[in-house]
Amino acid sequence: MTAAIPKVIHPDRVETLHHWKPATWEDYIAYRDDTTNERMRLFFNEKSLLVIDLSGEGIDHGSICNLFTMLFYIWFSQNPGQIFSSLGRCLLEKPQIKACAPDLVLYLGEDYPRWQEGEPRRIDLDRWRVPNLVGEIADTSLATDLDEKKHLYAELGIPEYWVVDVRGQRVFAFQLQENGEYKECTISLALSGLPISLLAQTLSRLKEETNGTAALWFAQQITNLKTE
Repeated sequence: MTAAIPKVIHPDRVETLHHWKPATWEDYIAYRDDTTNERMRLFFNEKSLLVIDLSGEGIDHGSICNLFTMLFYIWFSQNPGQIFSSLGRCLLEKPQIKACAPDLVLYLGEDYPRWQEGEPRRIDLDRWRVPNLVGEIADTSLATDLDEKKHLYAELGIPEYWVVDVRGQRVFAFQLQENGEYKECTISLALSGLPISLLAQTLSRLKEETNGTAALWFAQQITNLKTE
């Protein structure tokens, strides 16, 4: 006889869970569909739920998240012909099994998710393929980003995963192997030929610069990459 999973939903309130807790898919749906939860990010992996309150994210998190979105744009502006769609923090669901809302979501090619009027505002992974790359901006969440979330994204079959360590000013990049596990890499697959070390160098410039000037520096560096 299987033991019952403790409920995480309280009938009179919805809690923010800062750690993974036992939960059912029905618990996850209760969080997802609660109209007071617009400032929360949800993660579900089979029988565990994580709820992140976005109001707790500070200036550094927002600055770096926007920086990496700019880096995507700059990279592809210098690599014309590659179709890309950046959908950071969109809710991705594998119904009944998994759900996540990565800070960075990148699709390459023409078969990227498109919303139709009347549909739920989330990406159904039974209908759409997984992204080519996802990433997390880790300010206070580095441990779970390198552990539980890493396993979640690997199990979804996402080819590349980045973890941006805000405090350590590092970028960890992983590529999915044939055995279904991530292995750390030094060159991006999704941004073909991009050294991961250049991302870390760009990140380190935020000590003295804005995310805008750091992005402009990155643009010059990748121009130099093409001429070397």
